[in-house]
Amino acid sequence: MKLLRLGHYYSHHCFLPRRRLTSTVTSIPKICIVGSGPASFYTAQHLIKTVPRVEVDIYEQLPVPFGLVRFGVAPDHPEVKNVINTFTKTAKSPQLRFVGNVTLGRDLSLKELRNAYHAVVLAYGADKDRELGLKGEQLGNVVSARRFVGWYNGLPCDTDFPVNLDVEEAAVLGHGNVALDVARLLLTPIDKLKSTDITEHALEALSRSRVRHVKVIGRRGPLQVAFTIKELREMLNLPDCITVCNPFDFETVRSAVPNLERPRRRLTELLCKAADLSPSGNVDSNSRQFHLVFFRSPLSFQPSPDVPDTVGSMQLEVNQLDEQQHAVPTGSTETVQCGLVLRSIGYRSTQADPDVPFDIDRGHIPNISGVVQPGLYVAGWLATGPIGVILSTMTQAFGVGRAVEADVSSGRVDVSQARPGHTAIGKLLNDRGVTTVSWKDWERIDAVEQSRDIYGDYPNLKLNRWVSARK
Repeated sequence: MKLLRLGHYYSHHCFLPRRRLTSTVTSIPKICIVGSGPASFYTAQHLIKTVPRVEVDIYEQLPVPFGLVRFGVAPDHPEVKNVINTFTKTAKSPQLRFVGNVTLGRDLSLKELRNAYHAVVLAYGADKDRELGLKGEQLGNVVSARRFVGWYNGLPCDTDFPVNLDVEEAAVLGHGNVALDVARLLLTPIDKLKSTDITEHALEALSRSRVRHVKVIGRRGPLQVAFTIKELREMLNLPDCITVCNPFDFETVRSAVPNLERPRRRLTELLCKAADLSPSGNVDSNSRQFHLVFFRSPLSFQPSPDVPDTVGSMQLEVNQLDEQQHAVPTGSTETVQCGLVLRSIGYRSTQADPDVPFDIDRGHIPNISGVVQPGLYVAGWLATGPIGVILSTMTQAFGVGRAVEADVSSGRVDVSQARPGHTAIGKLLNDRGVTTVSWKDWERIDAVEQSRDIYGDYPNLKLNRWVSARK
């Protein structure tokens, strides 16, 4: 197969020690990247450092850059967002151009980009949800955790996200970092949230929230959780919040701890400690409570008897693990009360343009080390699926940068003939009436945000109007 031959080539040629290119290039290499999240900026950073005279244009569907770093990182994690400083340095390079408010598949096509540039890197991420497909999933207040994160982080299309916090019981489906992020935001005292960069509309809504009990539910056990020790420790240290676990879920866990690798061992030890400290009797119903629930899968959602079009409870299937550590049903079920359900079972990518070679079943673009074919590359979650953190994305994106560098150096990507790059694409967008946002435009937006201390208050910056007009 062609991909296998590519894989053989790139495994031998893409990961040599870094060097400056020595090939004779008669024109300026022009490369475009679709998307402006971490994968995009890390790829651009490598290209600017290693490909002489390269010009990199980044096209982003939102009016503002940084993707999930800006809109996916919890507002009480400012240290994670510090990577924006690195991306800003890259963006200010004279070799890079940022073009915001441009959507692949609507404003321009992949074919047009490939005709204008020597190479195209697709890095537009995973901005849709995986759904459960269960009865009652369309009831009110059964919502996406991804959109809830966008709501409190100021993502323009999620500003009017329909979530009702006038309930006491909430459930989060999933045992990943996003699940703990949303549980933590729901249970954090409002005075503590005021010191974060959460949006004003979310802060106001959370100040009126009646949510007191949050169940974070996963289909497997403590040894299989996907969240990290940092997120768990933050949950356990929440002020005035009680952590509740079922001690029976830990019966076989402790004996496995000594054989675990260090990161998993430390995480599991902390989980066991939380279980040991979990109250054994009745807990004051007025207290804030964080319940870690294991070995449960949702079966259906039932309407509230008071508000029939809104969720009121959820039926769960009780699981056990087979020899392959897969969750299998035991035949037992139980029902939990919940006026709010947040679905946090993963993100998925989409085929932005008909010419994008997208694998619908696997939810990503097939590739070998980021190479789809010479001249077309993929980085980030669009390449790997929605796994890993910023560090793993950086590693993968640098690998994509090395692949592009190798192809330009070897001539597999022919840069001997000039390509028009943004000159052609800019004219095309202008002819189509697309209002683009430059890096200087973004700096003006950022200056207003900083001066008003209203990170992401897009209605005041008219960005919601831009986004709504283009839906």
